[in-house]
Amino acid sequence: MTESLNCCHKSLVCCVASHEAVRGLMEAQEEEVTEEGIQYVAMRNLFVREAKEAMKMNPDNLTHRPEFIVKPRGQTVWEGKTLKLHCTVAGWPKPRVAWYKNNVLIDAKAHPEKYTTESNYNMHSLEIKNCDFLDTAQYCASALNIKGEASSVATIVVKSRLNYGFSPEHGVTFRTTILDKFEVAFGSEGETLSLGCTVIIYPTVKNYQPDVVWSRNSVPLKPSKWVHTHWSGERATLTLVHLNKEDEGMYTLRVNTKSGFDTYSAYVFVKDADVEVEGVPVAPLDVHCHDANKDYVVVTWKQPAVEGSSSILGYYIDRCEVGTHHWAQCNDVPVKYARFPVTGLVEGRSYTFRVRAVNKAGVSRPSRVSEAVVAMDPSDRARLRAVNRDIAFYADLFLGVIPGEPTDVEVTEATKSYVVLAWKPPVQRGHEGVMYYIEKCVSGSDTWQRVNTGMPVKSPRFALFDLAEGKSYNFRVRCCNSAGVGESSMPTGEITVGDKLDLPSTPGNPVVTRNTDTSVVVSWAASKEVAHLVGYYIDCSVVGSNVWMPCNNKPVKKTRFVCHGLTTGENYVFRVKAVNAAGYSQSSHDSEAVAVKAAVSIPGKPNGVTLLEAAKDYMVLGWTAPANDGGADIRGYFVDYRTLKGDVVGKWHEMNHQALTTTSYKAENLKENVLYQFQVRAMNMAGVSKASLASAALECKEWTITVPGAPVGLHVLEVRDTSVVVLWEPPAFDGRTPVNGYYLDLKEASAGEEGLKAVHEKANKSKYMKVTGLKPGTSYVFSVRAQNLAGVGKPSAALGPILAQTRPGTKEIHVDVDDDGVISMVFECSEMSEGSEFIWSKNYKAITDTSRLTVVTENGKAIFNTPSLDDLGTYSCMVTGTDGFSSSYTLTEEGESACKLSQMCASLVIPFKNEMAMELLEKGRVRFWTQLEKFTSACEVEYVFNDVIITQGKTTGIIEMFMDSLEVTDEGSFTFNLVDGKAKGTTSLVLIGDEFRTLQKKSEFERAEWVRKQGPHFVEYLGFTVTEECNVLLKCKVRKVTVNVCTAVSIFKKMKRHKIGSVPPQIGNVKAETEITWSKDCIEIAEDDEDAQKIERKEEQLWLKINEPTEKDKGKYAMDIFDGKDGVKRVFDLSGKDRARVVGGLPDVVAIQEGKSLNLTGNVWGEPTPEVSWTKNEKELVPDEHYKLKFEHGKFASITIAAVTTADSGKYALVVKNKYGTEAGVFTVSVYNPEEEEKEEKKG
Repeated sequence: MTESLNCCHKSLVCCVASHEAVRGLMEAQEEEVTEEGIQYVAMRNLFVREAKEAMKMNPDNLTHRPEFIVKPRGQTVWEGKTLKLHCTVAGWPKPRVAWYKNNVLIDAKAHPEKYTTESNYNMHSLEIKNCDFLDTAQYCASALNIKGEASSVATIVVKSRLNYGFSPEHGVTFRTTILDKFEVAFGSEGETLSLGCTVIIYPTVKNYQPDVVWSRNSVPLKPSKWVHTHWSGERATLTLVHLNKEDEGMYTLRVNTKSGFDTYSAYVFVKDADVEVEGVPVAPLDVHCHDANKDYVVVTWKQPAVEGSSSILGYYIDRCEVGTHHWAQCNDVPVKYARFPVTGLVEGRSYTFRVRAVNKAGVSRPSRVSEAVVAMDPSDRARLRAVNRDIAFYADLFLGVIPGEPTDVEVTEATKSYVVLAWKPPVQRGHEGVMYYIEKCVSGSDTWQRVNTGMPVKSPRFALFDLAEGKSYNFRVRCCNSAGVGESSMPTGEITVGDKLDLPSTPGNPVVTRNTDTSVVVSWAASKEVAHLVGYYIDCSVVGSNVWMPCNNKPVKKTRFVCHGLTTGENYVFRVKAVNAAGYSQSSHDSEAVAVKAAVSIPGKPNGVTLLEAAKDYMVLGWTAPANDGGADIRGYFVDYRTLKGDVVGKWHEMNHQALTTTSYKAENLKENVLYQFQVRAMNMAGVSKASLASAALECKEWTITVPGAPVGLHVLEVRDTSVVVLWEPPAFDGRTPVNGYYLDLKEASAGEEGLKAVHEKANKSKYMKVTGLKPGTSYVFSVRAQNLAGVGKPSAALGPILAQTRPGTKEIHVDVDDDGVISMVFECSEMSEGSEFIWSKNYKAITDTSRLTVVTENGKAIFNTPSLDDLGTYSCMVTGTDGFSSSYTLTEEGESACKLSQMCASLVIPFKNEMAMELLEKGRVRFWTQLEKFTSACEVEYVFNDVIITQGKTTGIIEMFMDSLEVTDEGSFTFNLVDGKAKGTTSLVLIGDEFRTLQKKSEFERAEWVRKQGPHFVEYLGFTVTEECNVLLKCKVRKVTVNVCTAVSIFKKMKRHKIGSVPPQIGNVKAETEITWSKDCIEIAEDDEDAQKIERKEEQLWLKINEPTEKDKGKYAMDIFDGKDGVKRVFDLSGKDRARVVGGLPDVVAIQEGKSLNLTGNVWGEPTPEVSWTKNEKELVPDEHYKLKFEHGKFASITIAAVTTADSGKYALVVKNKYGTEAGVFTVSVYNPEEEEKEEKKG
């Protein structure tokens, strides 16, 4: 026994030493080392220790307190990396391990995006993702059981690459700036997309190569056939070849130098490619392989965002052996879960996989193929990796020993298609390792059946297929080696084959907030009941369209998402649905409608703080408004100051407690000859901005200069492709004499610090100027100088760069004159936001006198009250809250002055589309008419004949007057007089002389023809033709010469035979001896015929009524009328060729098993197309989820009964009907249950 213990002790020492070597190797290789080799060593060490203690055979020592075999070790990592802490704990009973950060318990389930904990075979780990500075702490692993507690502490230090200190490698400090940044990008599947930024590293060092890293969703990207990266020395480019939805996400460019780093991020959206068949789903995504074994692998994927015209029924998995191009379908029946074990692999070969979705409309395109995976037992793979790392394992303590029983056998995954078992290896095993046999037993029986009879498995995990859905099973595992087969494990207990993973619950209602002009932020409450969440899909719909579009094509796990690519000003609603491997949740309720507009934010920083005037105890400051007002008007400014005395800098103090409304300020109560610095902050409705850059050191002393100071408040309006209007305010300091003019200077922004040139030679006395002749698409910088009698002062702070470009949607002011002669100017703006107003000015000064011009601020209209020469000038309009939408209109005496416009409206004429015209109608009536081009609802018309008003009335645009006939007294002139407000119009037509008489004759002829055709008349007069037999055929066509016989609408134009003897005189206008005979198929209808009752008469009409005709009513019907001398015969053919019929396709009897779906299609014929209905037991069926009824192409009527039950048994009929008849195709449906029939047979 002592020798055995010594041997055990030596092996244990060897084990610990070997593990120390593994830990050292792991630190050297950092992230490239996988966990499997480390876990293998730790597990073996643990088993040796437990075996050593078991040899003591002391019952009191069977339980013991936890003890760390491998303690977690401290690490130092870079910011943004992911690290893992590992430990191995021994103890009995099995201890529970918890992780703490600075003595605070870590709840990994509450923060899955940050922490992940795992516990496998007494091996415990804590993963910390995307490390940052706040993750620097002491982490403690605490193990606890009934015998006590043990803990171990490791220190984690997260280092930031941001260190703008001295760089020992080059002796310089690098500063990185990223320019020309890529924006939010949109692409479609199959396209190629490139992202790029210009990177400037200062100072430039020859042959210096920065570390350029691209990442997607914080995961670094490596070059592959899908991803290409390039660094040209000053530009970093990422090219995504053949885009797929897997490429969607947040892309980050990180440029690392020896002195620090700089980053930039933007989102890339990938749209689904157009489907080949309308209604089919789009392709699944993110296909990965897990738990690869020698003959199977578990394939997982994510469901697509768009299911198509109907819900997804399942998925097909395809596999392809590496090196071939043949894809084989792995499953015959679509699987519902987004997870499936693929079997039938050949050990040692590599495979790739892809997935296709299927719904009622068809099958989607395949997903992007997975990474290649080798069909190999995990234990073999672990041993191979261990050998590659030069890790030598010790020999087991026990040789030639039958292994013990496995423990903790459990079902880790169960669906109606398969079950996955997992267990823990036994402590006692042989030197060559152990293998496993899996056994199953149907609940209720004692018969155990071995599943893998052919070959035992080497890994403690196995997938079972071909189990009966709904049945319950017990499972157990046996170990074996060369010494024999060990005892079986404890059974798992009854496991019912079926889906164990439920669909996610509905997410909370989404809340939408504004973001930019083309995006919004959508946030929602997470699904309360969900396991193994894959993520969320967000859909949007334009209000009123009822068309839903996906906002993301790759699920996101966070409960906040920025939806880009929306239309500015459009109203949208949003909804969210969760997804896991089981499928989709119900969509959330629709959000409140939101208009896509930029959100209001705090303004940018003011700039250009300068000194405008100075005296002994005050200074006047000026600055430029921020370029970005945050989407709301600037409400004011706050000025701060501090004093400078040598190298001593004072604290900042506020100068004004109430916001300033101008961009200048007189700072008073200052001390003479003291240096001051000033900074300014802007304020809008969202808050106060950051402070501007501090001004230069300014000394408070009185100015003695004679020229004026610099103008202030430069800004621009009416920016166009070739022009811009620049405005400014006078300087605060005039100099020795008042300011008498200004000079405007400009330069192109690319011209450098020099290059400002005057736009004009003579001084401009106005405080605005329109600059023309600009180059479209070029940026310019402007400056203004003031002059007085002493000279020209210094230039103002530069304004710009200003891009010469007309903004899309910009409209100009136009002048409108309404029907009452009111003159107004109108300016339309398409990008108004909430709270925007129209601000009108004359000669760029606010209009305060409303006696001459009435301004309507709501709709951008300015109305002249009494136009005159006093109203000449330049009128401009600006819209607040729109980033500079403005326009102007100039009224000059030489051009369209207000007076000329007023004169023009005094002679307004109503425009006609055509002058009065005349046309001859039926019955000889005459129509006089005309049509207006423009009119109002108040337009009135007078109908005048020979200067006499006949009548008056309103018009709808077409003016008409009718005359039944033309008499001799109607010769003369016809006139329409119109009055519409102050506008008038007249149109006339003169009918005299030969023109009138010709028209009169045509009118009389048309009337005579109409009267002739009201009674019997010839349509074609008597004529003759010679036939081929040399016979002369006389013929004519006559109308309205027969007895008045009609057919009721309800009889479908069918007649029956009957004879009426002597017709009373009151019937028609026939003689008493007239005889009317009815016949069918040349056989006279007798008085005692059963159909005689269907012949009816009323006053001068006779008819034969056949309600709902049947087959026996077919035939050729005739009616003969004879008065002794002459006769008339009328024939009607009722052959029934166009009657509605069921021509085939339906069986007489259908027998179907319960639970199946029944689909039958009947062929229908008839003209016109018949109406179709289905009945069950003579009751009409209504389509719903159970009964789906279709009628396609006017020929095929189908019925589908989903999941039939015995209640669906009965007599069914397809009923077709049109105006010629009705027919029914009858069949019987019998639903049976095979199990019940077997029971009845046994009873029998």
